[in-house]
Amino acid sequence: MDAFLATIAESPLHLLLGVAVLLTSAFYGLFSLLHLVAPQPRAVLPSEKTYITTTPNGKENVRRQLPCWHDRWLAERRQSEHLERIGDNRAAAVIPNTGAIEPAEVLVTVVFPAYNEEDRILPTLEEAVEYLDEKFGRATHLRPDGGGAKRPASRPSTPRRHPHAQNTPREDLSGYEIIIVNDGSSDKTVDVALQFAREHGLHDILRVVTLERNRGKGGGVTHGLRHARGAYALFADADGASRFSDLGRLIEGCDDVVDRAYRGVAIGSRAHLVGSEAVVRRSALRNFLMRSFHLVLTILTPPATSRIRDTQCGFKLFSRAALPHIVPYMHAEGWIFDIEMLMLAESAPAVPVLGSDGAVIGSSPGIKVAEVPIDWHEVGGSKLNVIQDSIKMAVGLAVLRASWMMGVYRRRLT
Repeated sequence: MDAFLATIAESPLHLLLGVAVLLTSAFYGLFSLLHLVAPQPRAVLPSEKTYITTTPNGKENVRRQLPCWHDRWLAERRQSEHLERIGDNRAAAVIPNTGAIEPAEVLVTVVFPAYNEEDRILPTLEEAVEYLDEKFGRATHLRPDGGGAKRPASRPSTPRRHPHAQNTPREDLSGYEIIIVNDGSSDKTVDVALQFAREHGLHDILRVVTLERNRGKGGGVTHGLRHARGAYALFADADGASRFSDLGRLIEGCDDVVDRAYRGVAIGSRAHLVGSEAVVRRSALRNFLMRSFHLVLTILTPPATSRIRDTQCGFKLFSRAALPHIVPYMHAEGWIFDIEMLMLAESAPAVPVLGSDGAVIGSSPGIKVAEVPIDWHEVGGSKLNVIQDSIKMAVGLAVLRASWMMGVYRRRLT
């Protein structure tokens, strides 16, 4: 180190200035390049804020406006940032903080992103509805006949109550909703889903949202989560590769890590299956690329995210209070979106930690993520191109990480 400092001290001033100019040019060049290549989600079209559901008579479908917590959140954030810019101190007094979100109306929201899934979505829906009916029932106001709620055969375990916690789910909350985000499918995915809804009386419980232009899996998941009404929001792959009954384990995992604001994330993990027949049967190339990507992930992501053993499993659960800290800031719409969600959870604002007497004893940075082992099996018909998409994911991860580090992406709207 001393020799290095001595070399700098002896270097001509013009050489040091040249190096400084070179480094500054490189920084701003990279910054400009990222602005050009970093993905930016497209604006939501008016028709994409509506959904189709069945009617009790079973003969027709109806289109309705989607409830959207995100729209209200966005309006409040814009107003808050405007008041900050003009130096008005009313912002903190009259506008809810960035973690504010409307109260839940049902216990669980399930989001299925779907692109040309007519051959695979039906078994997934059958398994999901059987489990959801048994464990969570159907909320009274969502029953097609307007009568009493369809009660579950066995109630799920009550969410764990944390002393002094805010935003805990109401004790009397029940029911579920299913949001299928049709990502510009050209097959009969929508028809299959609505026919299933008719046959199972899921009127206004199963909702189909159609994106006019394909956005990718990440775009579909983000769009669905913007409209979630549940105390917990799950997104799951439409192929049914994950056993849906593991949802209960995810809720327990989420409740184990929630903070005082009841923010928590639980993700399904297949890491325990490494070496099992389900993984060994994959091609050697696919397993090699999977390990290589995980190495890149470990190098490029922040500490908590880099320690997660399986970031790509399509079975992730969020407490409602966690959504405003993640969903509004999403940019990635392709396969890499899972990692951005986990990075946003890790970088979420800190909340106070209270002692048993209610006094503040510290702070808890970020939103904790529970990695929960689940049952999983390979399902044919994957749209993943192993080589091409692996390269895209590695490049996308590098762009994503650099964009957040250099301020191209920010936790601000303006």
